[in-house]
Amino acid sequence: MNIASIALARHTCKAYDPTRKIPADQFEQLQTLLRHAPSSVNSQPWHFFVAASDAAKQRVAKATQSHPMYGANTPKILNASHVIALCARTTMDPEYTVALLDQEDRDGRYANAGARANQNKSRNFYVNLHRFDARDTQHWMEKQVYLALGTLLLGAAALGIDATPIEGFDPQVLNAELGLRDKGLASVVLVALGYRSADDFNAALPKSRLPATTVFTELQ
Repeated sequence: MNIASIALARHTCKAYDPTRKIPADQFEQLQTLLRHAPSSVNSQPWHFFVAASDAAKQRVAKATQSHPMYGANTPKILNASHVIALCARTTMDPEYTVALLDQEDRDGRYANAGARANQNKSRNFYVNLHRFDARDTQHWMEKQVYLALGTLLLGAAALGIDATPIEGFDPQVLNAELGLRDKGLASVVLVALGYRSADDFNAALPKSRLPATTVFTELQ
């Protein structure tokens, strides 16, 4: 596989064919990619809400109807096969980090109690670094969500599935609609997934990126 060809071929879809749906087995693969996306110290500070039915997509689309600038994203959400709301935790509390340790233990990642203790020490170092020193825990957790987003976008392209990452929505509206505050979550970014329609003008446009000489420097 030439993975660069996937990156060169994918684009941000601007219009979806509402009659085409992602096969269940392929969507399950996308969910696996999200679950197994990398995160700092395996913190996994995320939750993903999936909207596949028309009613569910209408709920998500409410967050694009509060401001005219968001309105262009409404039809993408309504016509896509699936929409995923990628959310971040609002806290990284000790109960959660213990739950992570317990899951890792069940999955066989620790040969002995010492290995578990070392992982706990390492993870808490970074958690406390962001909590007390940098004081940017929420921002740090949101960065992990974007790692999952990147994993999803490339994986979707590899399956021939079009995608649209969407930051143009009102997070307060979506947070209220999904009751995220009570769940200890906050919405970060949306992704529409499906198959382009003939109205997707972006599919025919050449990709445009800064030259490699501008974005890469080889250190000596």
